[in-house]
Amino acid sequence: MLEGYNSVTNNESAEQIIEKSRFIALVAQIKNISEVDQHMQEVQREYPNARHYVYAYRLHEGRLEKASDDGEPQGTGGRPVLDLLQHKQVWDVQIIVVRYFGGVLLGTGGLTRAYGGTARLALEKAGITKLQPHHVYTLKIPYPWYEQIKYGLRQRGWENDHEQFLAEITFDVYIPEGEEKGFENWVDEFTGQQVLREKIDVILKRNKNQ
Repeated sequence: MLEGYNSVTNNESAEQIIEKSRFIALVAQIKNISEVDQHMQEVQREYPNARHYVYAYRLHEGRLEKASDDGEPQGTGGRPVLDLLQHKQVWDVQIIVVRYFGGVLLGTGGLTRAYGGTARLALEKAGITKLQPHHVYTLKIPYPWYEQIKYGLRQRGWENDHEQFLAEITFDVYIPEGEEKGFENWVDEFTGQQVLREKIDVILKRNKNQ
């Protein structure tokens, strides 16, 4: 059974200048290790010749997490970024903090605050959302019922997509965990069982009203 978890709403960035060093934090949604590597490559291309590319990530699949100080004193870069992700209980997220060295040494405490603080600013901009299990239904709808069904779905906050207009209209509907019986009863009663419905999958997605 799928379990919901927190992730970020958007990819975002934030920047600070601290004692002449430039710190740039970049938050990205990720799903696997290849996307972790891809994000790092993109950041290195966008911000070349930086002194450090500190990072931390957490992957929900396999419960993987990792942090790297990338040459900074141990525990002063990646650790505070990973602590932030753990504290916010977010998964499928990578934060890279790029540093252009400004010539002034910050010390271990200063580095920890700089990396963790810049990462926090970017994460706040990205926003945190709850991904929840949704049951996916395919509906087959006679044309005369189309507008009424769509209106009813909108009124109840149920999303749909993948519309196909053939002999009948088919599309998928996403029903949050716990609302399946209410949805099934509504479709059957509203249409007098003239609309065919089939449960085809369960996925994790963000609620529309979040």
